Amino acid sequence: MKSELERLVADALKTLTGSVLPDPVDPAWISVERSRDASHGDYTCNIALRLAKLARRAPRELAGAVVAALPASPDLARAEVAGAGFINFHLARAAHGAVLRRVLAERERFGRSDAARGQRVILEFVSANPTGPLHVGHGRQAAYGATLANLLRATGHSVHCEYYINDAGRQMDILTASTWLRYLEHCGETLPFPANGYRGDYVHAIARQLYERRGRELQHPAAAVLSDLPADAPAGDKEQYIDAVIQRMRSLLGAGGFDQVLELSLAAMLGDIRDDLAAFGVEFDRWYSERELARSGAVEHALEKLAAAGTLYRKEGALWFRASQFGDDEDRVLVRANGQNTYFAPDIAYHLQKRERGFERLIDVLGADHHGYVARVRGALVAMGEPGDCLEACLVQFVSLFRGGEKIPMGKREAQFVTLRQLRAEVGNDACRLFYLMRSHDQHLDFDLELAKSRSNENPVYYVQYAHARVASVMKQLDARALRYDQAVALEHMERLDGAHEQAAVRELARYPDIVAQAAAARTPHALVHYLRDLAHAFHTWYNAATFIVDDAPLRNARLALALGVQQVVRNGLALLGVSAPESM
Repeated sequence: MKSELERLVADALKTLTGSVLPDPVDPAWISVERSRDASHGDYTCNIALRLAKLARRAPRELAGAVVAALPASPDLARAEVAGAGFINFHLARAAHGAVLRRVLAERERFGRSDAARGQRVILEFVSANPTGPLHVGHGRQAAYGATLANLLRATGHSVHCEYYINDAGRQMDILTASTWLRYLEHCGETLPFPANGYRGDYVHAIARQLYERRGRELQHPAAAVLSDLPADAPAGDKEQYIDAVIQRMRSLLGAGGFDQVLELSLAAMLGDIRDDLAAFGVEFDRWYSERELARSGAVEHALEKLAAAGTLYRKEGALWFRASQFGDDEDRVLVRANGQNTYFAPDIAYHLQKRERGFERLIDVLGADHHGYVARVRGALVAMGEPGDCLEACLVQFVSLFRGGEKIPMGKREAQFVTLRQLRAEVGNDACRLFYLMRSHDQHLDFDLELAKSRSNENPVYYVQYAHARVASVMKQLDARALRYDQAVALEHMERLDGAHEQAAVRELARYPDIVAQAAAARTPHALVHYLRDLAHAFHTWYNAATFIVDDAPLRNARLALALGVQQVVRNGLALLGVSAPESM
């Protein structure tokens, strides 16, 4: 309905062009929104306020001219000028009936569109380093990314979801060394554990696997491991110490032995991450390895493009990208003086390859601390001849867990964190998914564990799912009374849905397609959560005020049709959020 009203306004403005308006108006300027107060109509438009200066007319005068020029429409009862120059639209009763008819006819397709016309999007999200289990922060990125993918598909986008595996570089080396040191402990060696190592129980589990597979084959005496190492923290530098441990491991085991421990550690962590996400209802079309990217020659290809564009230079033996010429704060090193790539080089190559694979829009779901990173990747894309606006970043803020009003401390390296698996086990997948999405992704999220588990109207998961279950209960009551729902009768008597609560519920149903479109376009899944709470509220209010199963068959069937319409839209919306729609609670 929103788009239909915008079309009517556009037609009216075309009629006024050359007389009231000097030039044609870009349709993108026209925005019709739901009215906050139903007494002011169903929808409102501020186009007269926006065009008043251009038309050299008072906003109210211009609004009156637009209203007078509106084409006739069976969906529109009337339009009127309000306030400083707003145009309020009151829909015809038939339009409300038409919405319910659409819901009942289209069912799970209601709210979907082909507005994006198959635009190819690659959506990268989570992409957590495989150096530990997913924690609650990764869970928020997973819920956000998966839901955004659903919304984009619902609006016609062709979406490819990808997890970029950071399986090269120093962090993987640290995990490998941590695993080996724990393995040595299983072999009976006694040695201090590095301050900068990974300390979680999961490292012990990987070390046990290593011991079970290789026995004592990779064992070396603690004295050989620790000989002549620099001091660890707090007396020394923890970064230098862990790097020295890694080098000692390489020298004692050789490249082959080191790689065997790395591969086992990587496989164990990736397996855990894959299983965790799959159980959370999050799937990827491809898991893309950073090491595979390097072996493919993609990094060299990207560097060659940057060199050809004259955006690279040498300084102190390192290869630098002139990032400051493309909006970054400073230039960035791509290849260190020792010949090793920085993390930035493969990241540039990965994004270039996304474009070369034919994706029009690249959407990265990243942690909130990646703001500067986005600017430099976008700059590199521009330097390689790609449009800068093809890259879009959704920065997801941090999550804090609260239990009984107290914040739970978390820190990954120190193994003081709550895993996604632990959170799901405590509150369930549905609560995880919806609570993660309750607030805008760019706002900090306080996750109340006790609220998430409660069976109360204050818990939005319970409140929305209960609306769905209540309708199912009504239909069971209908069967228990040996009565039958007749949709044909319901469709013939839509005018019987004339109560204030019924009309409020129908108005909420009419909002759904616009909410899906807006949430997809603005990358704001939380808007859908808020909508479902509003729809559930409208339904619960109506349910508490009316009797559905009445003797009057036409009224009974009309009310049941509306209840089933609400249930369908709740189910559709929850499916986009990755949340179940139970028949009973």
